Amino acid sequence: MSNDSTLLDQDALDFLARYLNNAAPTGYELPGQKLWMEYLRPYVDTFLTDSYGSAVGVVNPDAEYKVVIEGHADEISWYVNHITDQGLIYVLRNGGSDHQIAPSKRVNIHTANGIVEGVFGWPAIHLRDPMKEQAPKKDNIFVDIGAESKEEVEKMGVHVGCVITYPDEFFVLNNDKFVCRAIDNRMGGFMVAQVARLIHEADKRPDFGLYIVNSVQEEVGLKGATMIAERIKPDVAIVTDVTHDTTTPMIEQKKTGTAKMGAGPVITYAPAVQNRVREHLISTAEKHDIPFQRQVSAPATGTDTDAFAYSNQGVPSALISLALRYMHTTVEMVHREDVENIIRLIHQGVMGIESGERFSYFD
Repeated sequence: MSNDSTLLDQDALDFLARYLNNAAPTGYELPGQKLWMEYLRPYVDTFLTDSYGSAVGVVNPDAEYKVVIEGHADEISWYVNHITDQGLIYVLRNGGSDHQIAPSKRVNIHTANGIVEGVFGWPAIHLRDPMKEQAPKKDNIFVDIGAESKEEVEKMGVHVGCVITYPDEFFVLNNDKFVCRAIDNRMGGFMVAQVARLIHEADKRPDFGLYIVNSVQEEVGLKGATMIAERIKPDVAIVTDVTHDTTTPMIEQKKTGTAKMGAGPVITYAPAVQNRVREHLISTAEKHDIPFQRQVSAPATGTDTDAFAYSNQGVPSALISLALRYMHTTVEMVHREDVENIIRLIHQGVMGIESGERFSYFD
């Protein structure tokens, strides 16, 4: 349990709500990155950005030794893929969007003229033959924006290639559960920003370069992290992302392993996770009485950890995950104490790194 009741003050929570509520679909992360950079600006010396939108706040930019802490900025979404003569819109995934949750959901279609609202339609239960009933599939779900023809859709500014997001917004459930779409993984960007804030407010800088990274395009294959890792060339990387809370119904824990919301940060064992960096985080958690869980992820973590680990001839990297319920839905749920404890663990883990430390197995 966090022993710092002021870790997430009202200013931090207000930023979290703004940041989560803002749409930042894969490939269109810029508005969210601008919010993130505005919040982070007082706590860093400078920023790096790249041509695809990854953003990096830097403390001690002239230092030779470089430590990365990282989350990813993008959320899953849809593309307008086909418009019928009747004015209905068929979609294509942009990231791992779940077709089964789509029917009856409201959507925002992002156009050059602003948002066009719509809904994912679905035939009424009265009209479905129970003997031949179809489940929602990626090729039979469709968006209705109230238009009667393709021409009317296009007059509203909607065309093939427009990106579609859900409008569901942040709320707190039962006092300490954070719920929203896109907690995967804008919560990661939020947490690393809080680490930068803690370092600034403590007025105790590390003597190395600290790179607070918010990467783009993770949901389509770790693309932003792959690019920015080559730009920064870090000496060590600590990545944070979400993982599944496997204690809810219809999940077989003997296959997935066990991770539970509220039980602490989840520290990963995987080929991409460098053992000595991982053990540094575990000893840090034990030293500072931070509860933690263990998880195995093989052959890959499926997170930006893999991109950093295998960049630049190998970068010692580790993954701290946030247990999350209902991933890739509009009601992703995490526990406030886990968020606080991951911030504490990254903060203390970073401050426990000595400049020049190689984490080599051979030292």
